[in-house]
Amino acid sequence: MGHEAADAVLKPAARRRLAEAVDLAPALLTDFTTATARETLATTELLVTGWGCPPLDATALAHAPRLRAVAHTAGSVKGHVTQECWDRGIEVSSAAAANAAPVAEYTLAMILLANKRVLHTARAYAARRGRQEWLSADPTLGNYRRTVGIVSASLVGRRVLALLRAHDLRVLLHDPYVTEAEAAALGAAKTELPELFAAADTVSVHTPLLPATRGLVSRELLALLRDGGTLVNTARGAVLDQEALTDEVLAGRLHAVLDVTEPEVLPAGHPLWECENVLLTPHLAGSQGNELDRLAESAVREVHRWAAGEGFAHAVPPEQRELLA
Repeated sequence: MGHEAADAVLKPAARRRLAEAVDLAPALLTDFTTATARETLATTELLVTGWGCPPLDATALAHAPRLRAVAHTAGSVKGHVTQECWDRGIEVSSAAAANAAPVAEYTLAMILLANKRVLHTARAYAARRGRQEWLSADPTLGNYRRTVGIVSASLVGRRVLALLRAHDLRVLLHDPYVTEAEAAALGAAKTELPELFAAADTVSVHTPLLPATRGLVSRELLALLRDGGTLVNTARGAVLDQEALTDEVLAGRLHAVLDVTEPEVLPAGHPLWECENVLLTPHLAGSQGNELDRLAESAVREVHRWAAGEGFAHAVPPEQRELLA
């Protein structure tokens, strides 16, 4: 992994716990092509990886004949676990479940705040410098029995569904891989995308970016979302038609909470920066600050399990590689 990732995630206490289960190599590897890296890889059985890890391609693996497992301290392994790893039968673990926790918390907060019209009301309050008569507030404001649509029962999506159960909300779910019975067990009604967008007050997107999901949230779907509705995206910017969403929010018809955009940082002159109907955050939902310690704890537990011969609790099955975020 990169030096910054190692310093931020694998703090001294985490490294000491790793050393209780395995013999740690003396050097942090940031490049698999150096003489030091190849000398280290020659005897390595397990790699603990993180942000900035180079691809474990055929060339790297040729210098790691004893490598049997990869424990990743972040979410997606798509950037460094290659087909060659799967072909060799290397076991792979990810901290995606740990990283899902703060994303789900962020999402829940934004859904509740959106339905309560907090940002809009705060701006109006600041402009008015006085209270509005509270009994004359917009009758659609609030979270009582509002309809929330969840797009994809991913790790994050499922965690959001679990958090929503504590609230008096109607929840719809679209996921082609989930049955009606499974959706019901998650506390939601399985719904096709057009019906979900037409019925929901707030839609939250948790779909991985795949060739089939690029632009999934289309102009046609956004047009179905009721006036004043909110679109929350913590997945990937390219999952939605950003130009269509821009048109909708600039027209004042929809609201949006975007933790991700396409590109990741919008150009300085992009109209979404100044749009009052949009809250932009800089990929804040994922693990940051002390939440990084949760990622380290997850990876440390996985290493201890693997070293004890118990296998990974959060293994990434080879058959799921085509659906990885």
